[in-house]
Amino acid sequence: MRLATVLTPVSDENLQLAAQCGVTDLVQRYPGPDPKILRLAIDRAAVFGLKITVVEGYLPIEKIKLGIDNGEEIQAMKNLLTQMADEGITLLCYNFMAGSDWTRTRVDVPARGGARVTAFDLREVEQALRLGYQPQNPEDDAVARHLTPEMLWSNLQRMLDALLPVAERCGVTLAIHPDDPPLPSLLGKPRIMHHVEGLTRLMQLYPTPNHGICFCQGTFATMQVDIPATIRHFGPHIHYVHFRDVSGSPETFVETFHDAGPTDMAAAMRAYRDIGFQGSIRPDHVPQLVGEEEGEPGYTMLGRLFAYGYIRGLMDATETRTPSNRNQAVG
Repeated sequence: MRLATVLTPVSDENLQLAAQCGVTDLVQRYPGPDPKILRLAIDRAAVFGLKITVVEGYLPIEKIKLGIDNGEEIQAMKNLLTQMADEGITLLCYNFMAGSDWTRTRVDVPARGGARVTAFDLREVEQALRLGYQPQNPEDDAVARHLTPEMLWSNLQRMLDALLPVAERCGVTLAIHPDDPPLPSLLGKPRIMHHVEGLTRLMQLYPTPNHGICFCQGTFATMQVDIPATIRHFGPHIHYVHFRDVSGSPETFVETFHDAGPTDMAAAMRAYRDIGFQGSIRPDHVPQLVGEEEGEPGYTMLGRLFAYGYIRGLMDATETRTPSNRNQAVG
């Protein structure tokens, strides 16, 4: 199991702080079509002893989700898989939320010590998005509203049928992130990865080691499932972990500090040990601490520093050690 992070911004100071806290793996946002960009990012991370092992976020798949790709996005994704293979990056995390991404209605809910956390309330979503959200492409937004769950399943399968043979040849694994919030629809747009049953169905459709799940603990906590039991349910299908916690239901919830939510986080970590998970695990949305009020909600650095230490403590406490590797750890 390896401690990973996404950084916003990817500055030398943040890279150094992550390395000082014991992070080993860096998560890269979609680098674009120029392979030089990814190479530069790898070289920069290496200066601080970090290795890029995951590509996640801002992927060129929005028209694929809508079923209106003319082949350009599929080709861009195939090129990305090839780039990743050339650089030894073996995991690509994606979601299939058509016409939207993860959504919150508030970003300033007070938590412990006055820290700010994000929250979602379905009763407020229309007003909140009217005030702060305009679709980049109104035509695509209209297409998303006319999708059905069956159409979305068809679009997802079409994408995986095209990409998985390339991924298998390249030695890259695709990991799907569940819908956040995990609702069957949001703003008139259907969702299909909002429950354990949908993800289970997808794993059964594509029983290959090159496809699996990004186990976002916060999203599964929002589903109000038993986290350790669900980790064991998916077992080897889990290839990547977002480690966070949430209090509430799919309709109304609030993010929490990693140690202040309803989930038994130690039991969750033991479950990852039990299934033999050895991939990257990263803190996800974190509280904004004092002095970071102007930062990007959920992605500021001080909250991550707390999360790094908390996760490393759980990883260390649940590791079965022999006398030899205990001595190595002390050294």
